[in-house]
Amino acid sequence: MPRYKSSIGEIIFKIFNGVFFTAFTILCIFPFYYLFINTISDNSLVMAGRINLIPRGIHFSNYTALLNVGELGVSAIITTARTVIGTTFTVLASGFVGYLVTKNAMLGRKIVYRFIIATMFFNAGLIPWFMNLSMLGLTNTFMGYIIPSIVAPFNIILVKTYVESLPAEMEESAFMDGAGYTRVFIQLILPLSKPILATIAVFAAVGHWNAFMDSIILMGSAPNLWTLMHRLHIYLNTTSNLGVLMQGGRLTDQQIAQALNNRVISLTVAMAITLPILFVYPFAQKYFQKGLMLGAVKG
Repeated sequence: MPRYKSSIGEIIFKIFNGVFFTAFTILCIFPFYYLFINTISDNSLVMAGRINLIPRGIHFSNYTALLNVGELGVSAIITTARTVIGTTFTVLASGFVGYLVTKNAMLGRKIVYRFIIATMFFNAGLIPWFMNLSMLGLTNTFMGYIIPSIVAPFNIILVKTYVESLPAEMEESAFMDGAGYTRVFIQLILPLSKPILATIAVFAAVGHWNAFMDSIILMGSAPNLWTLMHRLHIYLNTTSNLGVLMQGGRLTDQQIAQALNNRVISLTVAMAITLPILFVYPFAQKYFQKGLMLGAVKG
């Protein structure tokens, strides 16, 4: 079988494609690389703006300094628990509600679905939202992070669209075997919906990890429940050096003096915030793209 020879135009297109996407990849990666090398380079050189492409005077005392801040450890636990629990509830609730609104047997299905969608376009505002949660007893309590975020209209739309794309014959066979809606959802719909549920999980996890406004508004009297983002936001805006953050730490005076720089602190904190959530996407990538595309085929 003769080999296919690419035309001049195809060769030029492939070269242009390779150069363009290589450059685009570098542009995407470079900010994280620049951030990282500035957090591990000599702080005096970072202050002088002399770290651009190659780290110099490598050290990790900036990260050690953050590890010695006790409040950050507690906040990290709260943020991790919020992300794991909140994402789990969001995925299960979005999946179940999205599945139910596809069933004609559900009483008032269309009305319920339209009310859910309406919340995407109409919002009472911040003050009514706070008053509502306050009357429900969700201020200064961990569940204030979880309950308001369980049902998300956009997620329900994605699940509904995805479930409608599945063959109806599978459900009919399960119902003929005596299964109910709950059993069908757990044993049939959930396994088949991994792509769209992984997409929702990524959205929910990133949202919970990066959220701090609800912590500021709802947890004002409960510092033990402040999230990592809330705590870091306070440090970045109210402190001028790491000395305030190192109460009870084991760092030497020389190490503390080395880290006393606002720019270095900001870069280190930003890197500490970014790294954990960056590891979420690779594990869900194989489901993420497929689920997002399938969930967007029809509305």
